[in-house]
Amino acid sequence: MKIFLINLARRPDRLREMQRQASRLGLELTRLEAVDARSVTPPPGLFAPSGPLGEIPRGDQCCTLSHVAAWKEFLAGEGSHAVILEDDVVLSPGADFVLRDADWIPPHIDLIKLEHYGPRGQSVLLSDLREVGDGFQLGRMQSRHTGAAAYILSRRAAEILLGVTRFTLPVDHLMFNPNNSPLFAYLAPWQLLPAVARQQNFVGVKSDIEATRLGMRKLDATYIKRELVRFGYDLKLLPRQLMLAASGRARFVRVGNST
Repeated sequence: MKIFLINLARRPDRLREMQRQASRLGLELTRLEAVDARSVTPPPGLFAPSGPLGEIPRGDQCCTLSHVAAWKEFLAGEGSHAVILEDDVVLSPGADFVLRDADWIPPHIDLIKLEHYGPRGQSVLLSDLREVGDGFQLGRMQSRHTGAAAYILSRRAAEILLGVTRFTLPVDHLMFNPNNSPLFAYLAPWQLLPAVARQQNFVGVKSDIEATRLGMRKLDATYIKRELVRFGYDLKLLPRQLMLAASGRARFVRVGNST
């Protein structure tokens, strides 16, 4: 299974660190140059001026374009599945099992989230839990768990994602947020347990795109309106999620890894 690494040209330090981690795990990375928000202006019309989460910051737009390039590169080659990594992840010691090949992936699963994004106690509502070998499980995601720094996707998932002609959401919400993504039901993402990746900003290093989001976090009428809209989307699936949990068909599971 090919492992694509999205890496900014101005961050050779991150590339070296990712190569060090890959070497430790006996893995090979295929570098793809990231779209840099400092020097690239996204094509007009590709991103909606406002969506379910409001305006998409320029850094998130360029991050999305980087993932689009990775999906295209995957489909241009061979293999049933591919791994997509961003250049600021910390991989767990046991990550080689899930990154080396696709033999362990059950049929008809098209998208697997490999990372733990958010606070250490982060829990996700999961259904259909199943063992996949070497101490790992998969659970079908029934609640939001964003972040797109580490995931596996099939050719079908890549084709679905590349069918988007206008983005109303950042890439991670598009894939992993059932509250407002029109593609979530088609992609039917699964969560790996325990997660094998963690972004560096959760272990003390800030993300490069954080600066592009600061202006949107200013406490004003626009910010308050955007957060109320987000809250409304969060409530939309709450009755179904509560029903799944109450019936025992799904349960909240901590996704944290050892990184």
